[in-house]
Amino acid sequence: MTIIWQGLKVTFGFFLVAGLVFASSVFTVLLYAKATGKEPALFASSPAVFAATPIASVKVTEVASPPPAIQIKKTAMIDAPVFAQLPELPAGCEITSLTMLLHYQGITKSKMELAAEMPKDDTPATLNADGSIAYWGNPNTGFVGDVTRKQRGFGIYHSGLFPLLKSYIPQAIDITGESFEMYEQQIANDIPVIIWTTIDFNIPYKWVTWDTPIGPIKTTYAEHAVLLVGYDENNVYLNDPLSGKKQVQVNKNQFIDSWTAMGKQGLTYLKK
Repeated sequence: MTIIWQGLKVTFGFFLVAGLVFASSVFTVLLYAKATGKEPALFASSPAVFAATPIASVKVTEVASPPPAIQIKKTAMIDAPVFAQLPELPAGCEITSLTMLLHYQGITKSKMELAAEMPKDDTPATLNADGSIAYWGNPNTGFVGDVTRKQRGFGIYHSGLFPLLKSYIPQAIDITGESFEMYEQQIANDIPVIIWTTIDFNIPYKWVTWDTPIGPIKTTYAEHAVLLVGYDENNVYLNDPLSGKKQVQVNKNQFIDSWTAMGKQGLTYLKK
């Protein structure tokens, strides 16, 4: 029993000494790390033990920076000539607006010459019993009715007028459906835009529908086209063929609402 007890004391003493030596070693290593700023290998994180992924190996998903927003001037104005559709062309707002745009480009065709060249849909009007139109031409094909209004006349839309514009300006583009910012960018680039709205620049309060050779169309007799020549933060500026006035100021939000109601139609061109 005495021999066993003596053996245990010797064993305990050995572990005590070993523990003190290990503690002393750890203390020495920590002092070295503090003095040198280096991480001792003894405490380096081991992925196998701590399941810690080194920062350098973390895969970072790169997010592409969004394209910069189009920066345009806060205000711009074009000094384009103005022509009146009256008295010769009571329904000729679109062709007169085209005349203004072409003259600004140095193409001095008269509104009457252009009216004779304008695409037309000669489909005759068929009336309902109440006098409303049941069947007529489609303004997306060509001018519907008589532009002089000696007989019933209506108008022409962007796709009907575009071929005539392009025949004079090969760089012509149809920007129907694009954002209004693109229209402003054109003005900032000193390029006017033929744009569809209503006679009073308000949302139409009355719509009509009739059938056509290519399907029914919903529109308004208040349909109108002008030449967009300027803008600022609150207003747009229009050469209005109906009044014959240039740079007519209209509230921008009001105008955009009327342009949107009429299908966001617009024709313009690119510089060579």
